Amino acid sequence: MAPEALAPPRLHRLPGLLAYGITDIGPVRRANEDNLLLDEALGLAVVADGMGGHAAGDVASSGVLTELRAFVARHAAALLAHDAEVTERADGDITRPDPAAGAVRMLQDAVRHANTALYTRNRAGLQADGGGMGSTVTGFWHPPGSPRLVLFHVGDSRLYCLRDGVLHQLTRDQTIYQQALDAGMTDNLPARNVLLQAVGPTPSIVPEVRAHLVMPGDLLMLCSDGLHGSVPHGEIESILARTGADTLHEACTQLIELAYRHGGRDNITVLVAACLPG
Repeated sequence: MAPEALAPPRLHRLPGLLAYGITDIGPVRRANEDNLLLDEALGLAVVADGMGGHAAGDVASSGVLTELRAFVARHAAALLAHDAEVTERADGDITRPDPAAGAVRMLQDAVRHANTALYTRNRAGLQADGGGMGSTVTGFWHPPGSPRLVLFHVGDSRLYCLRDGVLHQLTRDQTIYQQALDAGMTDNLPARNVLLQAVGPTPSIVPEVRAHLVMPGDLLMLCSDGLHGSVPHGEIESILARTGADTLHEACTQLIELAYRHGGRDNITVLVAACLPG
């Protein structure tokens, strides 16, 4: 079964990056609970995979993206202005601050803010703690003037980096399955998709947020588990190794087609970004 008709190419130019993303309902589901965000003005790229059933999952994933975007839009300018002021005051004996340092703190606050907003909606709907709608969220923000991007992550969507033909997973799945693997279990492993935490169901979360140095020629990929849960790592790596800034749309399309061919049963979201020279 082939994927539904995909949108025509729509490249997005972020600071130091060209990016393209596609979300697809997949071959089985009746609704798409995935959402993605590419904001050129903010330099923000995010994938969210909602849960809670049809409309609720879509509301959760789109709500996370809305809250994140609004928070970053409110606070980014002040953060960058503060860094510029510190740089201007600094004398030759003081190291120029990296804009990514404050950005890590800001993104931690942004993800927690999104969690509080969704949790409040769940409680207003009389959902108990741990219940109601929720969403994964995985993405990056590239502060202008920084050689590093800031990645943030809750759940089991993923961020990868292809460098020199080798695909590296930058995030770690926050699942009971991954926890079992980390504990050395090899038999009677739990289901792969049971999350340890998500945005929305509980009053507090601990997001993974850190800075990552990017290099010209790096290729970044954000995806929901509709891709990485069905397509082998090596096949994803092979497609991305043949991808450049001028073939991002083709790569996203090929990866979604692979998920169909491998019998994927979930929604599929892929976002690929090329790091540009200069």
